[in-house]
Formats: sequence, C-alpha cells, structure tokens
Amino acid sequence: MTETSADTGSTDPYLWLEEVEGERALAWVRERNAETKVELADADGEAFGALAAELREVLDAPDRIPYTRRRGDHLYNFWQSAEHTRGVWRRTTLDEYRTDEPHWDVLLDLDALAAAEGEEWTWAGAQVLRPAFRRALVSLARGGGDAVVVREYDLEERAFVEDGFRLPEAKTDIGWIDEDHVYVGTDHGPGSMTASGYPRTVRRWRRGTPLDAAAPVYEGAESDLAVSAWHDPTEGYERDFVARYRDFWHHETHLVTEAGELRRIDVPDDADSSVHRDWLLVTPKAPWLGQPAGALLAFRLDAFLAGRREPEVLFTPDERTALAGHSWTRNHLVVETLQDVASRMHVLTPPTGPGDWKRQELADIPPLATAALTDTDPDSGDEYFLSVTGHLLPPSLHRGEIGGPGERIKQAPARFDATGLDVRQYFATSADGTRVPYTVVGRHGELPAPTLLTGYGGFEISLTPSYDSVRGRAWLARGGTYVVAGIRGGGEYGPRWHRSALKADRPRSYEDFEAVARDLVARGITTPDRLGITGGSNGGLLMGAMLVRSPELFGAIVGHVPLLDMLRFHTLLAGASWTAEYGDPDDPADRPHLAALSPYHHIEAGRPYPPVLLTTSTRDDRVHPGHARKAAARLRELGHRVLLHETLAGGHAGATDHEQTAHNSALEHTFLWRTLGS
Repeated sequence: MTETSADTGSTDPYLWLEEVEGERALAWVRERNAETKVELADADGEAFGALAAELREVLDAPDRIPYTRRRGDHLYNFWQSAEHTRGVWRRTTLDEYRTDEPHWDVLLDLDALAAAEGEEWTWAGAQVLRPAFRRALVSLARGGGDAVVVREYDLEERAFVEDGFRLPEAKTDIGWIDEDHVYVGTDHGPGSMTASGYPRTVRRWRRGTPLDAAAPVYEGAESDLAVSAWHDPTEGYERDFVARYRDFWHHETHLVTEAGELRRIDVPDDADSSVHRDWLLVTPKAPWLGQPAGALLAFRLDAFLAGRREPEVLFTPDERTALAGHSWTRNHLVVETLQDVASRMHVLTPPTGPGDWKRQELADIPPLATAALTDTDPDSGDEYFLSVTGHLLPPSLHRGEIGGPGERIKQAPARFDATGLDVRQYFATSADGTRVPYTVVGRHGELPAPTLLTGYGGFEISLTPSYDSVRGRAWLARGGTYVVAGIRGGGEYGPRWHRSALKADRPRSYEDFEAVARDLVARGITTPDRLGITGGSNGGLLMGAMLVRSPELFGAIVGHVPLLDMLRFHTLLAGASWTAEYGDPDDPADRPHLAALSPYHHIEAGRPYPPVLLTTSTRDDRVHPGHARKAAARLRELGHRVLLHETLAGGHAGATDHEQTAHNSALEHTFLWRTLGS
C-alpha cells in the first residue's frame, strides 16, 4: 500500500508504520522482533542467556553507589534492584549513608503500586515542598514515556493525598509555590499545548479548586516550544519567575513583580541565565558586553535590573577549555570546566561588598576523568557531593563542606577485568582542518581489534569519560576496543563547537566522525570491517548519516531510538521542538539541507551497506518509533541486512528496568560480536 504525505510532498509507502499502536504496524513490529530474536538471542542460545544474566547482575549489583539528593535532614534516593525491578523511593540520614549498609526508609514502592493499580508505572521524579519536606508532587510515567501523571504524596503518612493536587497523563510542568498553591502547565484542552506537545499556558492553581478555575499567569504562542513558571522560596529572597521558550535555543525570562507584572531580565535570548540570592549569572552563546561566547558572567541582580551592565567575569573560555556547568552552595559557586574533554573544578566565593571573587581549586581530578557535582545545599550550608569517574576508573563519591576537608564517602568496585587496558586521547583532522578529540579504551598491544565507536554531536551535549559497567563486561573485557568521539554539534568546546554544526552546517558533525573513523584505521587500531558504530537519539541520526554517506568505513551500525526521516520529524511527537537545531522542513530555506541529510530518503538499492541493528520503543513519546520502523522497512525492501528490535515499554531510554536494559544490551553486543568477529 502506498500513501501520500502532504508534509513531504512525496510518496512514502511506509507512512502506516507511523501509527504507533496501529494493528497493522504492531503486527509488523512483532514479526521484526521475532526475526531479531531468532537471529541473535536464539542463535546464540545459552551464550546469549548467560550474557544477559551477567549484565543483569552488574546492573542489579547491591554495592552500586546510591546517589542522593539532600532535602532537609535526609538524603533521598530512587533505587532499582533485583528485588524491586520498578524501584523504591527512599531516604536516609547522612550518618547512615556513611555506613556500608545504610538503613533506608522506604517512602514509595513502585512495584507494589504498579501491582495494585495494574499499571506499568515508572519513576519520573518528585518535587518536595520546602522547608518542611512533608508533601511531594510525584510524577509517574506509563512505560517510561515523557508524559506523566502527577499526584500529591504525604511523606509522613506514606500515602497519596486523597484530595490533593492531581493531574492526568500529559507532558506536565508543575512546581510548588507554597502548601496550597502550585504553578502548573499541562494539557487541559484545545489550545493549551504547543505544536511541540509541551505546555503553552501556565497557571497558578489553588488547592481545592478545579484546574479550569486556576488563575492564568502567562500564555505563549502555539509555535513556541513551551512556557514555564517557578517560585524561588529562598528565605529573604522569595520571588517568582516566568519563562517563554520560543525554541530550543531562544527564551526569555521574566521576574514577577509585587504587582503581578512581568519584568524581563534583559539578557540575550540565546543566553543561559540563573538567579541565586543577590546574583544573576549569565553564559552568553554569542559575544556580549565585550565578552566571548561561553564565558560565565556575574551581575548583582538589583544593579542589573537598574540598568548596570558591568559584569564580573568568572570564566573565559579558550581553544581547549569550555564551561561545563556551575552549582551554588549557600555561600560559594562551584564551576565545572572541560579541558580537552577532561574535568576541572574550582570554587568561587563572591565578595560581601566591593571587591573581587576569590578562586581556589576544589579537587585534584585524575587525567582523562570526569568530575561532577551530584548535589549541593544552596539554602542552608556549603555541603557538596562530588562524583569522580573515568573509562577505567570506577565511580567514587566524595562529600565535603567548602573550606573544610573532604571525604570519600562511597567507592564502587571494579565491574569488569581491565587487565591490560589503558586509555589514550588522540585528535583527528576533519575535512576543514578542525582538530577533533577522541578517546580510545583498549589493549593497545593487540591491534587491530574489533572496535566500537560512538558519538553524539548535537544539542551542545558533551560526551565525557565515564565508567560503563555494561560496556566493560560485554565489550572491553571480551577483547573489544571502545572509542568516544567529541564531534562538533556537541558541547565539548562550548557554544562555538555546537553552533559550528547547526542546521545547514550539520554535515560538519558527520565529517568529524568520519575523520575519527579514518584516523583509527590509519593508526592501526582497527580496520573498516572490524569497526562498528553506535549512537542513540540524535546519535541515531548520526548513525543513519554514516550508513548513507560512508558505509565503506564501517563493519556494523547500531542506531538506538534514532531520528531518520528529517523531512517529517517536525510532525512526529516532540519533533517540532528540534527545528532550532536542525531546521524546519516547511521553511524553503531549510528544506534543501534537510532533504540532503535525511538518511531515510537516501537509502539506495545496490549500494553495499554494513549490517544494521535498529532499536526503538513503542512508548517513546519523544522520538517517534516510526523513524526506526520505516528505515528498517526500506532497508528490507531493498535487500539490505537489517534487524529491528522494538520494546513495548521503555520510553526514550528504551527500557524501564534492569532486565530489559540487560536484554537490549545483550542483543546489541551479540550483534556486534557476530558481525565484527572476535
């Protein structure tokens, strides 16, 4: 059956596969899943089952680090295990947390809730009302999707509040104002959501009243990405903010005055900004006030609102160094930077009066490692929790108070045999001469080896060193080499790195990735027939681009929850929100480059492609499963080797529990070893 798409202006014989839960589409998916099972799981028999069980054991390991978030006197954690596959929300005290086996106070058991209600609930987070920390707004997702139901929960009674705040399934944005009021943006009828599927309106909702009676606070345009409002309850600095997100990269933030009027905080609409007590922090994405893109600038908020524009320059990027993030404690600012994709971390202390900010290094970070703050206490103290990890460095968690000694509070054990493995960083030269960093993990005396290369290259997201227990067990410990490429489009070198591959310049990301692949071969690390590649979401688009641009460079391709139809992505689920990153297929200025880079439209007959594995989820309500389905169908039609695995649940992550995660990973690595050789 051939159907015509008004959106593409062309004939697409596989539009019916975009019907997420259509009977015909799901029957087709079941057939593909069965083929993949026979080809990978059944063919390897006991070996596949043993690998999946081994990976499940790693994921369920009871001595994993339980990362926490402080709320008042307690440290909160969400934990999945063999006994609690859906997970439990729990809390403990710092003294207990310091022990090897802390006592945890379970607040909510999702396995019990799912069984009682007959729903495939997955955890989507909770907002706990300060300062009493007794009431929470709990978000639950069916099958791991982005859409959630919201219910108010009493932490002392261990029960949902019968007449509390409650919302049906939607892509909701909600947050506490006080015990009786919340800000809420949700789907409450026609016109309340944007074309991207996110809240278009935000309201102030009072306890005990119907949502329709909630007072409107702000309304954006249907073409906007979303709108949002939030309350800052910091004692002595109580205030409210409203934000309008015009697209992924442009927004405006307003301070709500005492009269209820909106006063815009006049920073560039593409800059990141935040407010903490007296301070406004701004990271411009383009030169501003004589400072470069990617700098970190501080202003006293009152002075800025009064028209003063003299910034305190807290960080200036260079060719090798970029801002990675920042977090406040009560009295200090911790700044995270990347230098050639390795972490550095400094503490900055603002002056109490006239004067300069003070600066000191927070911690000595090992080479080619990642350090990240997992929690701070911006309200009442200068406590911090710091995670340190690397490709061969199991995670450790450190706690301290700025100005005092730190302590290693948790240490994860090694999860795979790293004997003979080392980590090295290289730089490839892209088509336009740009140096592209990549990291190689493997046994450098046993080359060329089966090699797995990954990348992302979008949305200013950086790929940094991390300890991947599953990849370590399934790939590295079995003799494989693993490579991470920091290609343009990502954030490895700040806004300039990202913006150099936006929209029509996206092919620079692909040229970077191809340059890394060629460099791996030139160095003798691998050969094209033993080089596999993997990526998810935007990284799945990268995989599709490699398939149709340079299939001769690779021996296998794995794409997880991929974007592949770049002429219809804006009409599918949240796709309209990404036009600022890729371009708009309905805009004559953008359509030519989107047509040129759309993998789905460039799959050809007669061209030799490496074997392909595509994975997706029926419950992915961010990247439509139709992308993977249609590409698989097209490849099959033209006689190419392709397998598709679609989970019924899992959302954009592709899995909701450790069993599903282990199974999916076993499929991927079985495919890779089968294709690339041992």
